[in-house]
Amino acid sequence: MAKVIAEKAVESVDSPKKVEIKHTRVMKNASGNNVTVVDHTEVQNVDDAISNAEARLVEAEALVVELKADIVAYKAIKG
Repeated sequence: MAKVIAEKAVESVDSPKKVEIKHTRVMKNASGNNVTVVDHTEVQNVDDAISNAEARLVEAEALVVELKADIVAYKAIKG
């Protein structure tokens, strides 16, 4: 699932900056052409968005390490 990330306008200068995140996916229309559809939209404080992305990155890096270990084990069995 792809995302479109943009700065969201805030009501006052004292408010923290916000980002709008549109979660999208590509589908085929009736003519068979690819079209991008917005599944849902969320608005977050930019600091929260950064923290969430950093946490997801840590999880993804751990998954990569685990998958590399799996590949080594599979290749050892293969011979």
